[in-house]
Amino acid sequence: MKKTAILIDGSYFLKRYRVLKRLRKLDPVKTADDLFKSCLRYLNQKDEKYDLYRIFYYDCLPYDKKQHNPVSGKLIDFSKTEQYNFKIAFLEELKKKRKVALRLGVLSDNNKWIITPSKTKELLKGKIKIEDLTENDVKFDLVQKGVDIKIGLDIASMTLKKQVDQIILISGDSDFVPAAKLARREGIDFILDPMWNPIKPHLFEHIDGLLSVFKKPDF
Repeated sequence: MKKTAILIDGSYFLKRYRVLKRLRKLDPVKTADDLFKSCLRYLNQKDEKYDLYRIFYYDCLPYDKKQHNPVSGKLIDFSKTEQYNFKIAFLEELKKKRKVALRLGVLSDNNKWIITPSKTKELLKGKIKIEDLTENDVKFDLVQKGVDIKIGLDIASMTLKKQVDQIILISGDSDFVPAAKLARREGIDFILDPMWNPIKPHLFEHIDGLLSVFKKPDF
């Protein structure tokens, strides 16, 4: 039986999962269970059944330092936030799942706060002034490092070692394109699942098809 590997861009999955489920708060156990069960549904495709090689989940450990909000001056301990607690519990649940491998990058601390895009637009249009901003209108600037390269390396490694026949990637950006090109040249069936989020037209040139096992939204 042919083998398939499922690669998941973690931050992208959580954002889309929240949208598709219309949830404000995520439960770590249910989210992990839903993700795992959804991945198993990829194995029964219309034309053929596949054996699961492995599920690779790419993400970063949550930020755990303390910072002062520049608007309110309030000290925020990120290790005690709801987001931190969810992410730690969620990753622990994934570790318990069979054939799930975590690939963790790091969060780069740029030591600066940024104004949210919606408030930036209002400032530029003169609808509000700087003094109108609240502590909820700014966020600490964190950037993922090492996640995209890990995805690319795993795609290349599995391709060149002939470990799988198919790769399914849950993602929405174009960073995977160079690795996808390599996989397709070597005969790998490369499938993208953007979880019903529209993708840029040029991406169709670099994949073998779209497939989603998540329920299509009615909105």
